[in-house]
Amino acid sequence: MAEITAKMVADLRAATGLGMMECKKALVEAEGDLAKAEEILRIKSGNKASKMAGRTAAEGVVAAFVEGGVGALVEINCETDFVAKDETFLGFARSVAEAVVKANPADVAVLSEVKTASGETVEEVRKAVIAKLGENMNVRRFVRYETEGAIATYLHGSKIGVIVDFAGGDEQLGKDIAMHVAASKPICVSKDQVPAETLESERKIYTAQAAESGKPADIVAKMVEGRVNKFLAEVTLLGQPFVKNPDVTVEKLLAEKSAKVNAFSMIVVGEGIEKAVVDYAAEVAAAAKL
Repeated sequence: MAEITAKMVADLRAATGLGMMECKKALVEAEGDLAKAEEILRIKSGNKASKMAGRTAAEGVVAAFVEGGVGALVEINCETDFVAKDETFLGFARSVAEAVVKANPADVAVLSEVKTASGETVEEVRKAVIAKLGENMNVRRFVRYETEGAIATYLHGSKIGVIVDFAGGDEQLGKDIAMHVAASKPICVSKDQVPAETLESERKIYTAQAAESGKPADIVAKMVEGRVNKFLAEVTLLGQPFVKNPDVTVEKLLAEKSAKVNAFSMIVVGEGIEKAVVDYAAEVAAAAKL
């Protein structure tokens, strides 16, 4: 029997994206023949998706699709940035965004059973792409807007996506507002939409800070209100200086264009996902002892 080296296992893993143990077993079965071992793994790729389900998928893309007054953003995750740039993966992401717009699924679970333009369900396509590219991937979340106004989207590369529901103005204004949201990251449109608990938390902090100044209570109260108002301007879309012209606020820009933003959403790839740190050198060393 041919000797199975750590390098052989690592090379097969790089070629297939499968785990060290699977690659080791395939090489043993193929008696050290790398090409035959890869073929063995490809034959067994039908159940690859389930075997990869436990692997962290924290990379990926945001895709957008707009049709008439309906638009959607969807986050599709994979394991590596390399696969996130693959055209097959990108095509899958775009097809899912289109499916969200056309089918209006209630959640990701329902979306998995929605048929894409190809006639296959989202889940069927997902498994096929996993089998082809050799990485775990999943549809993490989506947002969908349906409006009597207009929809604008902006993708910063493929990692940040913004969708805006607006009325008035023109297409360029919508794109500019979406780009502004990606750059300045407001949490809501106007100050009355700021969560009460967020505002209360900030107010407590500012009150404690102002109290340390030793100034009279009425001055402290004015200091607190001043800081609260500054905070509201910083976190609300309408209060922020417009990114392309900081001399005017977004609120003033919209007023000049007789336009209004009804809502917006932003998705950042991998936000909130804890990424596992993998020591590939240790994996190879461990595989050599199998």
